Amino acid sequence: MTAKIRLCVDQPLGEAQSVPLSRDQAHYLFGVMRLGVGDAVLLFNSRDGEWRAEVVEAGKRGGALRCEVQTRGLQMPPDLWLLFAPIKKARTDFIVEKATEMGAARILPVQTEFTNAERIRQERLQAHAVEAAEQCGGTYVPEVTGLQKLDRVLDAWPEGRQLMFCDEAEVGAGRVLGSAPRGPWAILIGPEGGFSERERARLHDLAFSHVVSLGPRILRADTAAVAALTLWQQHLGDW
Repeated sequence: MTAKIRLCVDQPLGEAQSVPLSRDQAHYLFGVMRLGVGDAVLLFNSRDGEWRAEVVEAGKRGGALRCEVQTRGLQMPPDLWLLFAPIKKARTDFIVEKATEMGAARILPVQTEFTNAERIRQERLQAHAVEAAEQCGGTYVPEVTGLQKLDRVLDAWPEGRQLMFCDEAEVGAGRVLGSAPRGPWAILIGPEGGFSERERARLHDLAFSHVVSLGPRILRADTAAVAALTLWQQHLGDW
């Protein structure tokens, strides 16, 4: 029995485990994808790996699956956070999706002095992370936090976590990740208007901050996020 559809669920997964479906999940599986009793679905929950399950109940408002066999173990991403200033809706969605695909463990939208967006729809962005994990074969979904002020995030910075500060003012300068320590990390991408001089000075002075250039060209924020994640994964990640 081949399963092509992947679904992220909240329930525990294990052999013979029954998994009830919400109304939205049932509509997707049975109304949109046209599955029925006996069809197979791949399930994951960020804890128990990936399991092949069989549809045992199918209705318009609900249904149930039964786990049969584990198809993949849990693959955790590196202990990497992505901090970024929200931009236009579609491009913010793109950042969350690509960060999920590229192995960020936590995604933190931050408000800087030049951030245009004053609010985000956290639930919608979390849903984008779920969809990205479902589509790219991941077994873990990163948490997308609510919007926080950058200064407050830095004030509460956890001991031992390094910060890769992508400073657009350093365009063309060298990269400094070659000798950087391994362990917990975060990447910070600035807003479309760049960082203020006050923010830049603070970030340069932080003992855990590693200033990085993303090359000789100034990148859009969504492009910069992908470039920074690639650079970090190549030097310090699990690629």
